[in-house]
Amino acid sequence: MKSAIVVGAGIWGASLALRLADEGWRVTLVEQYAPGHVRQASAGETRLLRCAHGSDDWYPRLAWQARDDWRRLERRSGEELYVESGLMWFARDPDGWETRSARVLERLDIPCELLDPAEAARRFPGLRGDDLAFVLWEPNAGVLRARRATQVTARLAGAAGVRQVRARAVPYGRGAGVVADGEVLTADRVVWACGAWLPRLFPHEAGHVEVTRQDTFHFGVPRDWTTPPLPAFCDYDLSAYGHGDLDGMGMKVTGDAEGEPYDAESGGRRVLRHTEEQARAYLARRFPSLVGAPVVFSQVCQYALTRDAEWIIAEIDDGVWLLGGESGHGFKHAPALAGYVAEILDGAREPEARFGLHRRPVARGLRTSGGTMP
Repeated sequence: MKSAIVVGAGIWGASLALRLADEGWRVTLVEQYAPGHVRQASAGETRLLRCAHGSDDWYPRLAWQARDDWRRLERRSGEELYVESGLMWFARDPDGWETRSARVLERLDIPCELLDPAEAARRFPGLRGDDLAFVLWEPNAGVLRARRATQVTARLAGAAGVRQVRARAVPYGRGAGVVADGEVLTADRVVWACGAWLPRLFPHEAGHVEVTRQDTFHFGVPRDWTTPPLPAFCDYDLSAYGHGDLDGMGMKVTGDAEGEPYDAESGGRRVLRHTEEQARAYLARRFPSLVGAPVVFSQVCQYALTRDAEWIIAEIDDGVWLLGGESGHGFKHAPALAGYVAEILDGAREPEARFGLHRRPVARGLRTSGGTMP
């Protein structure tokens, strides 16, 4: 029987552990805290599932597959993890990123529609769209209950036979092994899927991964601002995204602009005053009737990004793999990505060259690829 150790029980690590166990591997999942703990990027209450990704078609294909995979996980767990509310992209440029996205989605037969701003406002009451050229509508996009999905996936992994070890892991010399709180564990494959801890553990290979804080705000809103029926939204040019009130958490508004450098281990968990001011300024511009809405919940999340916002899926030693750089848009892909990585670990395929440890170009701002927006 093939064996694997997965370090990190965020959504990527937990999903991979589950997939490998389902395929007959003997799997150990090592996590220093607990699945869904607040320091994880996966611990945000919600993440968006969408397929638009500019002119790229690799990520849309995977996201569309992941949508079906999330539905299967729901049936397996008996829990609703994905709320298919639809999603609107607010496009200010008639020939910009959203137009390129729409062309790719149409080519891939992923449902989408271009809406006149007036029509979008009828579907999204309270929307101010006088600066919009059009709205890209993804009817099958929506919202994932992220923290709960991480916990459920880890629970399913345990039920599938994954041994879960709560310990702080460090690399074990060279080769496929880890030291977990002093205990040496070895396997045929070791996958380090440890998010913001990756550049700390592997400064040479993953030192270019930048960890930033991304403050999230949920505002108290009237009941007609509930999702669903209110769709989720992304404002690419204004670097903002969110959704209506879901599960009583309030309306989510999060900035996608590059945040301040952040240490997930020691960084504070209180949001910053200026980020709240930015969120409120966005509300005033796009949803003016919500000016003055109270903050009912806030959370410090984090991104762990490569310079070009592409992921890392790379072997650094015989049987030792790094899996990371996922923050921002990685969560939604998790169950489908797990199948992709399982094939790589099994020797059935090679990872795409874009995910290698080559020198990454510095993007002209994180919005260049559209990769970081969830």
